[in-house]
Amino acid sequence: MAFAPFPVRPVTPQERTFRIEAGQFSYTPSELSVNPGDTITIELVSTDVVHGLYVDGYDISVEADPGQTATLTFLADKPGSFRFRCNVTCGAMHPFMIGKLSVGQNEWFYRSIGLSIIATIGSIGYLMFPRLLPLITAH
Repeated sequence: MAFAPFPVRPVTPQERTFRIEAGQFSYTPSELSVNPGDTITIELVSTDVVHGLYVDGYDISVEADPGQTATLTFLADKPGSFRFRCNVTCGAMHPFMIGKLSVGQNEWFYRSIGLSIIATIGSIGYLMFPRLLPLITAH
């Protein structure tokens, strides 16, 4: 179950636009979820000082001046979870200015739920078997 492929549902690639406000060492929203193959446009708006947005794994970035909007467009062609972070030193809490881009489903989460269910059923069966054995062998 952990490594078996999930049935793949065909998803038509879309053009998705996200407006992200950067200010006071955080992004709003800080998490983006897209499908593989989507064309993503990020409109970065800085609310206080110059901020940037760099997407790990895609090696792309954009910078926005205070009160200005900067635009970044790319193809989400790499499935997985990627961190985006400010790439312009913007103050003392700059290292903590991060967000998350998820491309595709969180398959490991669903796999772990399935494995947990199987383990629970197996444990219940194992605990009940000694009690059922006399009933089975009596006939």
